[in-house]
Order: sequence, then structure tokens, then C-alpha cells
Amino acid sequence: MKTNVIQLIQNKAPELTESQRKVADYIIKNAMDVAFLTVDQLAGLVGTSTTTIMRMAFKLGFSGYAEFQKELQELLRNRVDPQTRLQVNLKEIDESDLLVRCAEKQIENIRSTMDLIDSQTLNKMMDMICSANQIYCLGSRTSKPVAQFLNQGFNRLFGNSHLPNEDEWPEKVTNFSPSDLVIIISFPRYSSKMINMARVAKQNNAKIISITDGYSSPLVGYTDLLLPCSYQSIAFHNSIIGPMFIADYLISAIAINYSDKTKERFKSIEPIITDLGYHYLD
Repeated sequence: MKTNVIQLIQNKAPELTESQRKVADYIIKNAMDVAFLTVDQLAGLVGTSTTTIMRMAFKLGFSGYAEFQKELQELLRNRVDPQTRLQVNLKEIDESDLLVRCAEKQIENIRSTMDLIDSQTLNKMMDMICSANQIYCLGSRTSKPVAQFLNQGFNRLFGNSHLPNEDEWPEKVTNFSPSDLVIIISFPRYSSKMINMARVAKQNNAKIISITDGYSSPLVGYTDLLLPCSYQSIAFHNSIIGPMFIADYLISAIAINYSDKTKERFKSIEPIITDLGYHYLD
């Protein structure tokens, strides 16, 4: 069994300096807070230098504080409740600066998401979407708007996408075939319904794409292709900006790269939209 980061700190404690042990002790007692603190913030709270924290991270076998914190976040991700996240974020936010901080966080989410995903993975996902017989977009709570956006986009492009509500899932699963694609979106704290749906969909031979936070997500065991996205916010909730950025990219890229497949559908849809009076025309 892999030693988690807290166990590693405890095991390595005798090898640390007195200052490093002080940091280690603070981390063990305040792990959920530290998971979201910058190295400067942690140094200020412990009363030590950032150099001491960096050297401790090196001694524990990490390339730096960022890698250490990522391991800590992965350990705690499904235990961190909204109230705890909000309390931690409040420690570093000036209320007069909320708009700027929010914008910076969302820009960071997009950049981090771009770093996590390579073009080969995105191209493979587009091929899976375009070759699918039927597409099912599934998301719960915070993740549901991403599923809704993908579903609407795929229906504009192909007309074969579905957004079943949770009451319909059992009936939909029985129709799955190897030519069908299920796209599941879930982030910490993961939805148990999403995980169970992935498991059952896999048992019924559907292809699965998971849009989640990383390769330690419980969806990994059932997915054929995984797209990791950054989801942090400045408050208590999971931000959808990172995954929504990927969703928007996929819809745009498919429309551009597979225009021969989609342009005829656009031609047939537009007259119907006009005839039904969807848009206001002055």
C-alpha cells in the first residue's frame, strides 16, 4: 500500500531539522488548511521561512512545495467540506479585491487545465465524439451545467446527444452499446451516483470519457479517456470555468475540424429555428 503524505511526514520526522519538524507538526494538525495555502502563507502561520518549507519538501522526496501540496490535496480532496474551503479562502482574501481575485483564479484554472491536457488526448476525444452512435452527457449538482452545455452543443452538431435526468438512468443504461459514448463530469467531493453510473455503463459496454480533476479520481477505473481539469474557486464551491473551457473548445474544434459532417445539419436547423420564432428580429 502506498504511503500517504501524512504518513510520510510522520515516518521522516526524525530526519528533519527542528525548524522543519515545526512545519511538519503544523501540517499534520492543520492538513486541510495547508492543502490550500501558498508557501508564503504557510511560512507566515508557522513563523518560519519559505526556504525551510522548501527544504522539508525536498527531504520528503518532492520536487518542491507545489508537488507536496498536490499530494496533500489528493489525500484530502474528498474530505474537504464547503465550510472548510470557505474558511481557508477567507484567510487570504481582501473583500475589496474580490472581483480581481475571482478573475485571477479563473484565468489560473484555464491555464492549469491547458497544462493538464495534451492535444493528442483532445483529438482522440473528438474522434470518439464524432464516431459515437449515441452520446450521453451526465453531470450532477455543480457539474450539471457542463453536461447541459455539451449536450446542447453536440445536438447542434449531430443531433444524437442526450441529457437524461437521474430517474431515467437505469432505463438508458440498458440501451447502451459499444458504439455509444458516455461523458461523465464529476469533481471532489465526487458524486457517488456518477461513480456508480460509470461502473454500470462500463459493464454495459459503453465507451466512457471522464472530465474530472486528475488521474487519482475514482472515475479512472471505468474510463476509456480522461480529461483532467482545474476546478478551484475563491469561495466554497467547485468552479466550472476549467471544464466549461474544455467543453467550449470541443464544440468549437469539432465544428471547425469536422465542418463537412456538420454544415448540412446547420443548414437544416436554421430555417426551423427561424420558423419557430426563437430569435427576436427587429
